Amino acid sequence: MTDEILTHVEHGVGRITLNRPKALHALNRGMCEAMLAALLAWREDDRVRSVIIDHAGERGFCAGGDIRMLAESGATDGVDARAFFYAEYRLNHLLFEYPKPVTAIIDGIVMGGGVGISLPAKVRIATERTTFAMPETGIGLFPDVGGGWFLPRLPEPELGTWLALTGARLKGRDTVSAGIATHYVESADLPGVKAALLRGDASVLDGLATEGATIMPELGALVPLFGHDTVEAIFAALEADGRDWPMAQLAILRTRSPQSMKVSLRQLRTGASLPSFADNMAMEYALAGRIVATHDFQEGVRAVIVDKDNAPRWSPAELTGVTDEQVEGFFAPLPPGEEWTPVF
Repeated sequence: MTDEILTHVEHGVGRITLNRPKALHALNRGMCEAMLAALLAWREDDRVRSVIIDHAGERGFCAGGDIRMLAESGATDGVDARAFFYAEYRLNHLLFEYPKPVTAIIDGIVMGGGVGISLPAKVRIATERTTFAMPETGIGLFPDVGGGWFLPRLPEPELGTWLALTGARLKGRDTVSAGIATHYVESADLPGVKAALLRGDASVLDGLATEGATIMPELGALVPLFGHDTVEAIFAALEADGRDWPMAQLAILRTRSPQSMKVSLRQLRTGASLPSFADNMAMEYALAGRIVATHDFQEGVRAVIVDKDNAPRWSPAELTGVTDEQVEGFFAPLPPGEEWTPVF
């Protein structure tokens, strides 16, 4: 076990606490493997009836994964990056299929890897401090950790497409409206709720809000604007609309990696039709191992994480430079023996 993950059992509840606050609890391979080990042990332990995932401190639930390591590995042989994704995606899938109730307390930033360990949970409790986003197209990546499964299945049609392509953020009660969180509580009341859950008293959930406010007035525009199967068609629909909100979305998209947007849209459209979460994770594992070696991911990490100039130079710089054949190559099956497989 690592001290970046704290695990213990009390009153029949297995508790996993993310404990890497200086990095906003960003996941590394050791953390994923520690969580896997705890969940596998509790799965067979009749004394453990449910699981809670929370975090130390107040700054955020989990801001993602070890992006710098992924870039460094992708620039060489990619072995460490693939090992991380293999463990992380096994963790995501185990949580999704877990036979005991899992509650994720997403009080704070929930991005990237944090999405992967919270959205599979049956209960997801947000507060006014919750900020959800999948900003991967801004660093040349794609919304992995199950994004291909969850985002197309949000209750509002094409909400997931908008979130995936733009990296837009949802806050507080909006995450409940969007289907990201299942419950909402003010952070001042969270300690009492958490204490009750750790006593095994799930009835405390009955007193929490399960509805949020309208996410945004533009919800009705998502299907005509983002309900297309090519990024070029989405750009054209936004430009043809011409109103302030669509033009603001277009301006955001023009700063994102063209390659990542095309891969992400294909990922969501494919994920929407896959028969199982395991199939989705296998698809994303093939994508992840390939995309970390690309120019755009290396450049995105340089611009956002390393040099922090926020001025990535994408290549190709335009959508027309990313061919269908190139996108198809990212989704090609892996060679036998190199595929991702679930724990069970």
